[in-house]
Amino acid sequence: MKERGLTEDTLKNFGIGWADKHRCSLYNYLAERGYSSKSMLEAGLISSSDGKFYDKFRERVIFPIQNRRGKIIGFGGRAMGDNIPKYLNSPETVVFKKKDNLYGLNITSKEIRKKNQVILVEGYMDVISLYQGGIRNVTASLGTSLTENQAQVIRKMTKNVVISYDSDDAGINATLRAMDILRDASCHVSIAHVTDAKDPDEYIKKFGKQEFL
Repeated sequence: MKERGLTEDTLKNFGIGWADKHRCSLYNYLAERGYSSKSMLEAGLISSSDGKFYDKFRERVIFPIQNRRGKIIGFGGRAMGDNIPKYLNSPETVVFKKKDNLYGLNITSKEIRKKNQVILVEGYMDVISLYQGGIRNVTASLGTSLTENQAQVIRKMTKNVVISYDSDDAGINATLRAMDILRDASCHVSIAHVTDAKDPDEYIKKFGKQEFL
């Protein structure tokens, strides 16, 4: 993460951590503290095969997903090396409904309201890098498919939305879909298409805050 330019303060601020490569590190840790296998399965923290349990997230950088009150409701795991899939997210649970939540709002919602504008990006690293770079009215849609529920969450904070998704074809297509959903929610939509970089994360590291703005 330091190679990606993240500071110690940023890692702590967003609660970023690491899941080791062992199959049962988290399972054993939670079992020792009295949590049942059933509870761990329902929370999406472990998986099972042939009656054996193993950690869902292994050898991954871990991004806690928090609701607006700062309660952890799920996790995203970024693979290091060639592990597949590159990103692994918590499944839908009683407390984690992807369609109702956006990443980083527990930290950024005050700035969004203050500026009366939100910059909507795709991923964890886009939010984190922009925030560290001094652009703090930002959130991510936990993937590229913005939902109507997420649009309503945004509309309650501000009607001014700048979409800055990845610059590839998938990002452009997702931008077009998100525009329609946000307009249906009575938002004013602008597009910040990053050039000479694949996403806002890479762009702000290469060119800085003022160029991004």
